[in-house]
Amino acid sequence: MRPSERTPEQLRTVTLETGVNRYAEGSCLVSFGHTKVLVTASIEEKVPGWMRNTGQGWVTAEYGMLPRATHTRGRREAAAGKQSGRTQEIQRLIGRSLRAVVDLKALGERQVLIDCDVIQADGGTRTASITGAWVAMASALNYLKDEGVLTTDPILDQVAAVSCGVFKDLPVLDLDYEEDSTAEADSNFVLTGAGQIVEIQATGEKRGFSRGEFDRLFELAEIGCAELFALQRAAVEAARR
Repeated sequence: MRPSERTPEQLRTVTLETGVNRYAEGSCLVSFGHTKVLVTASIEEKVPGWMRNTGQGWVTAEYGMLPRATHTRGRREAAAGKQSGRTQEIQRLIGRSLRAVVDLKALGERQVLIDCDVIQADGGTRTASITGAWVAMASALNYLKDEGVLTTDPILDQVAAVSCGVFKDLPVLDLDYEEDSTAEADSNFVLTGAGQIVEIQATGEKRGFSRGEFDRLFELAEIGCAELFALQRAAVEAARR
């Protein structure tokens, strides 16, 4: 039995609330159980210098954890004067995941900046960030379409992410912190709505894991992402009403 009493195939309670920031072109407060991330999508009518005059846009992301997002207060990275390697790795992952489903030429020479601020962490902050970031980005681009700035939809597909792991020799979906901190193996899957793989991060934490266990983790990720895709579509549709 999992500590949360969930079945192996069961996600935590997931909510995607849109329109939570009155100033950003798109926003989403995403909750995976007790993990909560505020995501905003901002549009800039310019691209990085190295992309000027290419006729293409760009999507990039920043990620950070608020000081009391965890059990003890963490120091703000701005106060330390540099980002941790973990922070840099996660925000690059978020950016890659979103760019995988965006037609950068259709976006034009403008940039979508995604900000993911972890309010509360209980495992799976990067996967929650990616899932909520797609909703915020889709809302922002819908705003541009409604304003007549864009004539075609730059979004090619959905993208969502979920963690899976081997906990007490049992492959399970969507680990919370209690499971994640003691799991024998841990993985993050980033998948598109069409079933394509954007990225897989898989690590044996306490032991190696078998091909059979990996195949089951992948199957669980597909089950979880199918639910997340449905929630994303409902959230974006609700934002347009």
